[in-house]
Amino acid sequence: MEYYFAPMEGITGYIHRNVHHSLFPGISKYFTAFIAPGQKGKFSAREKNDILPAHNQGICTVPQLLTNNPRDFITTAAKLGELGYREINLNLGCPSRTVVTKYRGSGFLAKPRELDRFFEEVFSACKRGGEGPLGDMEISVKTRLGVEEPEEFFRLLDIYNRYPLKELIIHPRTQRDFYSGSVHMDFFAYGAEHSLNPVCYNGDIRSEEDMRALTERFPKLDRVMIGRGLLVNPALHLLLQGGKMPDKEALRTFHDRIYQWYREEMPGIRPVLFKMKELWTYMGQLFQDAGKPLKKIRKAEKPAAYEAAVEELFREYHTV
Repeated sequence: MEYYFAPMEGITGYIHRNVHHSLFPGISKYFTAFIAPGQKGKFSAREKNDILPAHNQGICTVPQLLTNNPRDFITTAAKLGELGYREINLNLGCPSRTVVTKYRGSGFLAKPRELDRFFEEVFSACKRGGEGPLGDMEISVKTRLGVEEPEEFFRLLDIYNRYPLKELIIHPRTQRDFYSGSVHMDFFAYGAEHSLNPVCYNGDIRSEEDMRALTERFPKLDRVMIGRGLLVNPALHLLLQGGKMPDKEALRTFHDRIYQWYREEMPGIRPVLFKMKELWTYMGQLFQDAGKPLKKIRKAEKPAAYEAAVEELFREYHTV
């Protein structure tokens, strides 16, 4: 089984990616937080930092683009190709209202005709043998089932099947579902059976039981993307392969390296603490009855208060 690390805006940047890869190896692909193409293919300082080859050495990193404009996609993908990337992922899964109202992310799924034309133009730029602006660039897609109803997926899969995708990553919820409720597993089954492209599963894998249920139903499935589960437990992919839960020493090392790197790279302590607090909203779930120190972490405004709360958490509380 191959395991992919799904992106999480504000958390899974190159610093988190590098530390995770060094301490908990075994992830086949790390996907970047989405880049919204614009300004003639130019990247913001944050985006450039995240995709620089020097910041991703030895890590299989896949840039993810969020757009409904094929020309913007091609221009930005070509720029990424110049940096050495050979796979680009199109985000058709983000359910955020601010994204969807612009018909991007899962909002683009509401316009299947335009989506088809998008792929037609993009893949016409992917000519084998180095021809075309994208050369032999490979395109993968992360998709939801549709906007309102999962039955929309039937038409969408027909569109995906017209093009040679690197792989189709399916999160079996609609945009309207957001992240709540059960996944529509029957529709993932339809995709796994009828897709002409390789299929990857994404959605609600947080434990060995979740993974066991998935593989029992889909014994031929060979790739899974995990997001929140890996943010809670950075060793989840190792646990799913017969490994053990990480001990507090490993988690402390993970935390300390990320924290120190942020302090070296970011201007001022406030953005550092903001990022660390975001990480703790997930990783804090690994600790039993740790509401008191986690509250102190959330309230900390100075490094000394933050570090004291973290020290208390690791010293006095046990992991699940």
